[in-house]
Amino acid sequence: MPNVGELAPDFELRDDNGGTHKLSARRGHFTVVYFYPADDTPGCTTEACSFRDNHSEFAAADAEVWGLSPQGPESKAAFRAKYGLPFTLLADEDHAVADSYGAWGEKTNYGKTYEGIIRSSFLVDPDGKIAKVWPKVKVEGHAVEVLGALSEVRAAQR
Repeated sequence: MPNVGELAPDFELRDDNGGTHKLSARRGHFTVVYFYPADDTPGCTTEACSFRDNHSEFAAADAEVWGLSPQGPESKAAFRAKYGLPFTLLADEDHAVADSYGAWGEKTNYGKTYEGIIRSSFLVDPDGKIAKVWPKVKVEGHAVEVLGALSEVRAAQR
Protein backbone atom coordinates (compact mmCIF):
# COMPACT_ATOMS: atom_id res chain seq x y z
CA MET A 1 0.00 0.00 0.00
CA PRO A 2 1.49 3.37 -0.95
CA ASN A 3 2.32 5.67 1.94
CA VAL A 4 1.65 9.37 2.44
CA GLY A 5 4.22 11.39 0.51
CA GLU A 6 4.91 8.69 -2.09
CA LEU A 7 4.02 9.07 -5.74
CA ALA A 8 0.64 7.44 -6.37
CA PRO A 9 0.89 4.41 -8.67
CA ASP A 10 -0.22 5.59 -12.10
CA PHE A 11 -2.92 3.73 -13.99
CA GLU A 12 -5.22 4.02 -16.96
CA LEU A 13 -8.66 2.36 -16.87
CA ARG A 14 -11.91 2.37 -18.82
CA ASP A 15 -15.03 4.07 -17.55
CA ASP A 16 -18.69 3.19 -18.08
CA ASN A 17 -18.77 5.00 -21.44
CA GLY A 18 -15.71 3.25 -22.89
CA GLY A 19 -13.46 6.27 -22.32
CA THR A 20 -10.17 6.00 -20.49
CA HIS A 21 -8.89 7.90 -17.48
CA LYS A 22 -5.21 8.14 -16.55
CA LEU A 23 -4.28 9.26 -13.06
CA SER A 24 -1.16 11.14 -14.16
CA ALA A 25 -3.37 13.29 -16.42
CA ARG A 26 -4.90 14.72 -13.22
CA ARG A 27 -1.67 16.46 -12.19
CA GLY A 28 -2.47 19.92 -10.94
CA HIS A 29 -5.70 18.74 -9.30
CA PHE A 30 -6.77 16.58 -6.37
CA THR A 31 -8.18 13.10 -7.02
CA VAL A 32 -9.91 10.77 -4.60
CA VAL A 33 -9.26 7.16 -5.62
CA TYR A 34 -11.55 4.79 -3.77
CA PHE A 35 -11.75 1.02 -4.13
CA TYR A 36 -15.05 -0.73 -3.52
CA PRO A 37 -15.95 -4.42 -3.83
CA ALA A 38 -18.94 -4.44 -6.21
CA ASP A 39 -21.40 -2.27 -8.08
CA ASP A 40 -24.94 -2.02 -6.73
CA THR A 41 -24.43 -3.86 -3.45
CA PRO A 42 -25.67 -2.39 -0.16
CA GLY A 43 -22.40 -1.08 1.34
CA CYS A 44 -21.01 0.04 -1.99
CA THR A 45 -24.23 1.84 -2.85
CA THR A 46 -24.23 3.65 0.50
CA GLU A 47 -20.63 4.73 -0.05
CA ALA A 48 -21.22 5.82 -3.66
CA CYS A 49 -24.36 7.77 -2.75
CA SER A 50 -22.45 9.57 0.00
CA PHE A 51 -19.82 10.66 -2.53
CA ARG A 52 -22.69 11.65 -4.84
CA ASP A 53 -24.39 13.70 -2.13
CA ASN A 54 -21.13 15.56 -1.44
CA HIS A 55 -20.14 15.92 -5.11
CA SER A 56 -20.50 19.71 -5.23
CA GLU A 57 -18.16 20.11 -2.23
CA PHE A 58 -15.52 17.94 -3.91
CA ALA A 59 -15.87 19.92 -7.14
CA ALA A 60 -15.58 23.22 -5.23
CA ALA A 61 -12.31 21.93 -3.75
CA ASP A 62 -10.96 21.10 -7.25
CA ALA A 63 -11.16 17.37 -6.58
CA GLU A 64 -12.54 14.54 -8.68
CA VAL A 65 -13.77 11.28 -7.19
CA TRP A 66 -12.85 8.04 -8.97
CA GLY A 67 -14.44 4.79 -7.79
CA LEU A 68 -12.72 1.55 -8.84
CA SER A 69 -14.00 -2.02 -8.69
CA PRO A 70 -13.48 -5.23 -10.70
CA GLN A 71 -16.80 -5.16 -12.57
CA GLY A 72 -16.79 -4.13 -16.24
CA PRO A 73 -17.96 -0.91 -17.89
CA GLU A 74 -21.51 -2.19 -18.46
CA SER A 75 -21.97 -2.82 -14.74
CA LYS A 76 -20.57 0.64 -13.99
CA ALA A 77 -23.01 2.25 -16.45
CA ALA A 78 -25.99 0.55 -14.82
CA PHE A 79 -24.77 1.51 -11.32
CA ARG A 80 -24.23 5.17 -12.31
CA ALA A 81 -27.63 5.41 -14.01
CA LYS A 82 -29.56 3.72 -11.19
CA TYR A 83 -28.21 6.06 -8.50
CA GLY A 84 -27.41 9.21 -10.51
CA LEU A 85 -23.72 9.06 -9.67
CA PRO A 86 -21.99 12.17 -11.06
CA PHE A 87 -18.41 10.97 -10.63
CA THR A 88 -16.12 8.60 -12.51
CA LEU A 89 -16.42 4.83 -12.07
CA LEU A 90 -13.56 2.76 -13.46
CA ALA A 91 -13.34 -0.94 -14.34
CA ASP A 92 -10.30 -2.61 -12.77
CA GLU A 93 -11.30 -5.99 -14.19
CA ASP A 94 -8.01 -7.78 -13.58
CA HIS A 95 -7.59 -5.98 -10.21
CA ALA A 96 -4.06 -4.91 -11.23
CA VAL A 97 -4.62 -1.36 -9.98
CA ALA A 98 -6.09 -2.63 -6.71
CA ASP A 99 -2.99 -4.84 -6.36
CA SER A 100 -0.67 -1.86 -6.86
CA TYR A 101 -2.53 0.08 -4.16
CA GLY A 102 -2.69 -2.83 -1.71
CA ALA A 103 -6.47 -2.86 -2.05
CA TRP A 104 -6.71 -6.50 -3.15
CA GLY A 105 -6.22 -9.30 -0.68
CA GLU A 106 -7.62 -11.99 1.53
CA LYS A 107 -10.99 -11.34 3.09
CA THR A 108 -13.25 -13.31 5.37
CA ASN A 109 -17.02 -13.06 5.29
CA TYR A 110 -19.40 -15.37 7.16
CA GLY A 111 -16.51 -17.75 7.82
CA LYS A 112 -15.54 -17.99 4.16
CA THR A 113 -12.07 -16.83 3.07
CA TYR A 114 -11.58 -15.43 -0.42
CA GLU A 115 -9.60 -12.84 -2.42
CA GLY A 116 -11.25 -9.51 -3.15
CA ILE A 117 -11.24 -5.75 -2.86
CA ILE A 118 -10.29 -4.36 0.52
CA ARG A 119 -12.39 -1.22 0.78
CA SER A 120 -9.82 1.58 0.89
CA SER A 121 -9.34 5.16 -0.29
CA PHE A 122 -6.50 7.45 -1.27
CA LEU A 123 -6.32 11.22 -1.61
CA VAL A 124 -3.89 12.10 -4.39
CA ASP A 125 -2.56 15.67 -4.37
CA PRO A 126 -1.89 17.91 -7.39
CA ASP A 127 1.74 16.69 -7.53
CA GLY A 128 0.53 13.10 -7.91
CA LYS A 129 1.55 12.14 -4.39
CA ILE A 130 -0.48 10.33 -1.78
CA ALA A 131 -1.78 12.95 0.68
CA LYS A 132 -3.95 10.66 2.83
CA VAL A 133 -4.66 6.92 3.07
CA TRP A 134 -7.71 5.14 4.48
CA PRO A 135 -6.68 1.45 4.53
CA LYS A 136 -9.91 -0.06 5.89
CA VAL A 137 -12.86 2.15 5.17
CA LYS A 138 -16.05 2.17 7.18
CA VAL A 139 -18.77 3.24 4.76
CA GLU A 140 -20.81 5.48 7.06
CA GLY A 141 -19.44 9.02 7.04
CA HIS A 142 -16.47 8.19 4.82
CA ALA A 143 -17.12 10.80 2.12
CA VAL A 144 -17.41 13.53 4.76
CA GLU A 145 -14.19 12.29 6.36
CA VAL A 146 -12.45 12.50 2.96
CA LEU A 147 -13.78 16.04 2.49
CA GLY A 148 -12.35 17.02 5.88
CA ALA A 149 -8.95 15.61 4.99
CA LEU A 150 -9.06 17.35 1.61
CA SER A 151 -9.75 20.66 3.35
CA GLU A 152 -6.84 20.09 5.78
CA VAL A 153 -4.40 19.16 3.00
CA ARG A 154 -5.45 22.15 0.88
CA ALA A 155 -4.98 24.49 3.87
CA ALA A 156 -1.53 23.05 4.63
CA GLN A 157 -0.43 23.57 1.01
CA ARG A 158 -1.31 27.28 1.02
